[in-house]
Amino acid sequence: MAELTYDSLMDDGNYLGSERARMENKVILDELERKKKARNLAVPTDDNKVKARLREIGEPITLFGERAADRRDRLIYVLSQINAARGDDHPMEEASSEESEEEGEEFYTEGSLELLQARRNLAEFSLPRAQKRVAQQRIDSKIPLGRIIDIRKKVFAGVKRFSNIGSQIGDERPISQVRFAPNNKILATGSWSGTVKLWNVPACTTMRTLRGHGDRVGGVAWHPQATLTQGEGLVNLVSGAGDMCVNLWSLNSDAPLSVMKGHADRICRVAFHPSGNYVASASFDTTWRLWDVNSSKELLLQEGHSKEVYAVEFQGDGALIASGGLDAVGRVWDLRTGRTAMVLDGHVQGIFGIDFSPNGYQIATGAGDDTIRIWDMRSLKALYTIPAHVSNVSDVRFFRADALPPFKPKAESSDVHMNGIAEDADADKSHDAEDDIQEWKYRSGLYLASSGYDGYVKLWSADDWQLLRTLTTDSGKVMSVDLTSDGELLASGTYNRNFQLFAPEDVPV
Repeated sequence: MAELTYDSLMDDGNYLGSERARMENKVILDELERKKKARNLAVPTDDNKVKARLREIGEPITLFGERAADRRDRLIYVLSQINAARGDDHPMEEASSEESEEEGEEFYTEGSLELLQARRNLAEFSLPRAQKRVAQQRIDSKIPLGRIIDIRKKVFAGVKRFSNIGSQIGDERPISQVRFAPNNKILATGSWSGTVKLWNVPACTTMRTLRGHGDRVGGVAWHPQATLTQGEGLVNLVSGAGDMCVNLWSLNSDAPLSVMKGHADRICRVAFHPSGNYVASASFDTTWRLWDVNSSKELLLQEGHSKEVYAVEFQGDGALIASGGLDAVGRVWDLRTGRTAMVLDGHVQGIFGIDFSPNGYQIATGAGDDTIRIWDMRSLKALYTIPAHVSNVSDVRFFRADALPPFKPKAESSDVHMNGIAEDADADKSHDAEDDIQEWKYRSGLYLASSGYDGYVKLWSADDWQLLRTLTTDSGKVMSVDLTSDGELLASGTYNRNFQLFAPEDVPV
C-alpha cells in the first residue's frame, strides 16, 4: 500500500469518482441546506397558533406524547420540506432583516502564514500515521476471538497485580502532575512551588531540579523523542505555570531554553504534539494556544470555551487536539482545518483530565462530577459513563505500548538437540516471538488509569469499562497519574507533596 501523503490526498478523486457517491454527497448537502433554511423560518411560539398552522397545511395538530416544543420543531420541519419541494429559496414567513444579516455574516479571524504552513505540516505528518493505525486495526480485527480472550486474561491478570512499591516526598508543596519520560526511566513532577523535578525511577533519586517559574506549575509534558533520540541539549520537556509562561527545558541545564508568553491568566495542562514540533497549553483565560517549538512563537489562539480551559491533549496521529474546560464541555479540534470536530457535552462539572485512546477515535474525560465519560468520535456521542470516584476525577491516562514489547531474556536450555529437533525449536521460538508482538500491539489502549480526590488510583478495562484494580495512596487527594509505555510502572502525584510508584508484584524493580 502506497503511503498516504498530503499531495496524494489532494489528487485522490476516488470518493467522488462514482455516480452513486456523487448522489449520496448531493443528498447530504441538500439536507444541510434545508436545515440551514429551516433556521430562518419564523414560526409562532404560542402552542395554539402552532396547532392552527399545522391544521392549515393538513398536518395532525398533535402526535402521541408530543410536547409543545416538539410540535413547533415538527412545524418547522414540515414548512422547510414544503419550501424545498417548491424550490423556494425564501422562507414562507420572513424573519426580520436584522436577523437575516446576522445569519449571513461569517465571523472568522485571519490566521498567519506560519499557521497555514503549520496546518500543512500537521496534515503531512498525520496522514501516514493514520493510515498505519487503520491498517493495524484491520489486522487486529482478524484475530480469532479465542486469541483475544487469552490476551485479555493475560493483560488484566497483570494489571490486577499492581501494588505500591514506594512513596517519596517530591516537593514542599502539592505535586500537580507526574509524567514518565519515553524511556520509562525518568519521572517528571510539577509542583505548586513552581519547580519541575526529574527523578530516577524506581530508585526515586533526584536527577535535576528545574527552576524558572514564579508560580505553581500546572502541567508538564515530555517531547515524544526525549531520552530516546533527542539530544540532551535540545528541547526535551515543556511546563506551564501560574506565572502565565510556557517554558521549554533541556536535560543538561537548570534554566529554561525558552520562555513563551501570551496567556492572560494561569496555565494548567500542557501537551507535546507527536511530531515534537508544537506545544499546546490550556489556560484560565478561557483559551488554549498552539506554539511553535523551533521559533518559540504563538501560532494559534483558540477560543471556544465559556470558562477556564483546564486540560488539553493531542491525538496519537497528530491530526486532532481535545480541550476540556471548567464549563463542563470538551471540544475536539481538527488542527489541519481549525474546525471543531466534536463537542463533548455531558458532564455537569468542570473537566480536569482528558486523553485520547491509542485507537484514535475514543476519548476519555474525567470531571468534577466524579465520573469518567468515554466518547466515540465515529458516532459523535458518549459511549459509556463510568462512576469512577466519589470525588473529583483529576486525571485519566490510557496505556500506550511501545512499538515493540520489552525484551525479557529467557534461560537457554543446556540440552543437546539432535538433527531436526533444533530446527523445530527455532521455529517455535519464531512463532512465540510473533505471538508476543501481536499481543503487545493489541495490548495498547486495552486499559486506562484514573486518579481522584478520594485518594484512590483506579485501573479500568478499556473495552467493557469495568474496574480492574483499586490502589490506595497516602493522601486524601490524588492530583495526577501516569503509566510507563512498558506497562511495568504507574506513578501518582498527591496533594500532600508525595508521589507514589506502583508495579505488578512479580516485576523486579
